[in-house]
Amino acid sequence: MLRVLTYQELLDLVDGAAIFSSGGGGSSEGGYGIADKLASEGYKVRLVAPSEVPDEARVVNFACVGATTALDYDSEAAVKTLKTLEEYAGFSAFATIPVELGGFNTLAAVDVAARHSIPVTDADGAGRAVPEVHLKVYTIDDIPLTPMVAADAHAKNMVIIKEAANFRTAERIARTLATEWNHSAYTARRILTGAQVKTSPIQLSLSRCIRLGKILRKAVEPLKAVLKETSGTKLFEGVVKDVRQETQGGFTFVNVQLAGTAEYSTSLFEMKAKNEVLAAYRDGGLVAIAPDIITPVSPETGKCATAEKIEKDDKLAVIGLPAPEKWRTRKGLELWKDVLLRTGINENYVPL
Repeated sequence: MLRVLTYQELLDLVDGAAIFSSGGGGSSEGGYGIADKLASEGYKVRLVAPSEVPDEARVVNFACVGATTALDYDSEAAVKTLKTLEEYAGFSAFATIPVELGGFNTLAAVDVAARHSIPVTDADGAGRAVPEVHLKVYTIDDIPLTPMVAADAHAKNMVIIKEAANFRTAERIARTLATEWNHSAYTARRILTGAQVKTSPIQLSLSRCIRLGKILRKAVEPLKAVLKETSGTKLFEGVVKDVRQETQGGFTFVNVQLAGTAEYSTSLFEMKAKNEVLAAYRDGGLVAIAPDIITPVSPETGKCATAEKIEKDDKLAVIGLPAPEKWRTRKGLELWKDVLLRTGINENYVPL
């Protein structure tokens, strides 16, 4: 019942996941690199639908945590992180599951699964990329973050977090460790049962990303095709006039200003990012805000331009995609509001 992914499907997964990343989730180049190594080294990537995971099985969330500018990756160390959680908690993982969608972080969970000879689940914990560890749909369902294993880029330092007082505390512990380790850490956490996998995460999201990546690759007008497939909207198109970037506390903060072109030629646009783009403004007025997805892309190819790589004079389009419905619930919006306020974004949520 398992689907074996081809090399091309892995590349499509990178591009599709990046569209839902809101400009975060690590660089697509990092994801391509993982796909290349898996293919060249002969590893088989197997995708399992949530409905096919036995109810009593254990599925582990895997991701890198830290500033998007600092992400490093060592496959052997990443697998060691998962194995350490298995040894500590006394179980064997049936599968991994990505904590989020992003050009790099989604592929990290794929890589660990393939190298550990287990499948990756066709689902994820957010339906987009997110800036903080606890900011997952699992928190809405009160599924514990701990036990969690955190490791540095080469697994020279490893910490087992047995339990934490609350979700925010677990985030602060992981973020502090990442900051200490050059703003980057691997984490294996949120052990789900097969029964929970069928109800809590965003379902069949990896298949959706692969389909979207194929559309990007084959469409005559990729941007229009992506918007049609995702029920998204184009928020702006223009040229980058100013970029300010700072890495601090395990996050990459980016502020981007664009001058409009074509139908937007008389307007100015601003994006505020904390790893991911969290709010966007046109002529000073709010046009989109998290949890809805705000992704800068190439106007020609439709592919994501990760926030930390944006430079002055880049030509960008910015698209807005509706957040998964779970994020638009009262509890989901409360989680996002807390993150937004601590980022200095005070506007209330207005859905796309």
